[in-house]
Order: sequence, then C-alpha cells, then structure tokens
Amino acid sequence: MQIVKIVLCIILPPVAAYMQVGVTTHFWINIVATLCLGFPGMIHALWLVLTDKKA
Repeated sequence: MQIVKIVLCIILPPVAAYMQVGVTTHFWINIVATLCLGFPGMIHALWLVLTDKKA
C-alpha cells in the first residue's frame, strides 16, 4: 500500500496526503503547496508518507 501512496505523491500529491492524514491541516497545506508550482506539494506528500504521519 505504501508503494501506491508514493506513486500518488508524484502524480496527485493531495490524494496521497488525504489517504495518509485525512482532511487535516497537513492536507490543506499540501493543497496550497501543490497549487504553488506542484513540486513543493510532491515533497510535502512524500514527507507525510515516508515519515508515516497519522491524523
């Protein structure tokens, strides 16, 4: 399941963030970061998935 989330981090970072933490502050931060060029959203989503953050 983690491999699916990592692939989603690259393709759709907000979806990966949502799957990891739900609708929390981290999800909204990821939405804003993704809208600000995309790359920061990917990094944030990867950080959430790889550090196994929970809601």
